[in-house]
Amino acid sequence: MLATSVLTEADVEPRDAGVLVEGHLLIGWDELAEASYDGGPAHPDRPDWAPVARWLRTRAVLARLGPEGLAERARPLGLPVGHMLHPGPSWVREAVLGGALELGLGYTGLAVDADPGLLRVEVLDDRALRAAGFDPAQLWPEARAYLERIGAVAAGRLRPHGRGSELVLRPVGDAEVTTLLGARGFRAALAGADGTGMRAVAVPMRERGWLDLRAIDPAFAPAAAAATTAERRGFPGPVLVTADEVSLIPATTAPARLVLRDPAPVESALPDVLYR
Repeated sequence: MLATSVLTEADVEPRDAGVLVEGHLLIGWDELAEASYDGGPAHPDRPDWAPVARWLRTRAVLARLGPEGLAERARPLGLPVGHMLHPGPSWVREAVLGGALELGLGYTGLAVDADPGLLRVEVLDDRALRAAGFDPAQLWPEARAYLERIGAVAAGRLRPHGRGSELVLRPVGDAEVTTLLGARGFRAALAGADGTGMRAVAVPMRERGWLDLRAIDPAFAPAAAAATTAERRGFPGPVLVTADEVSLIPATTAPARLVLRDPAPVESALPDVLYR
């Protein structure tokens, strides 16, 4: 709790019975002991105090919103398997076939991303929901229906033979690209755009994706993912998308070798000039 309060500047006050959050919400020590373990594997980019900080933030938000406010702000959220923000198995409401993407609940409208046009969707921990007296199973059907509606909007913006900006996937409303891939209608539109029924997509960060991988350096996707902060990171490499699956393409060799193994051209395509 000391690490949580110092490193996140949380408004907490220790008491004998627990911790007083924002001056009005008392959370018992037994509940905080449960919060300290999220049930998922340890992540190298996730500090030990992070699950407790998320639990406290979630409980404070739920106390402010109430049932009606939460129903209005509940959103679907798609995270790559093993992501830093993934709360563990209890959070997963739906696992997309392929083993790369899982869907759960989030909430929106309270935190604005660096992009002023994008409302960030925060993770909504199911265990904290239950501790506050909410049933996540009642919130999920509407959130899942919302995902398909916004996925249909994203699918409508795709064109079979797009060029330039149309080959870059961007968020639609408060749904990031990783979340949009959870919508079957959007996956079907992506996979069927070129008539093959499948498509390779690079989504190295949660809010951006690239479609035309034939024109992109093979090292781009893993390099871009490594250069993105762990919180905003997407998939560590390209994914293969079909109407029903999102599968991570296994890396068979170092990305740099894919580029350097090609032989140099016999004739240069540059014009024959004295200075270049």
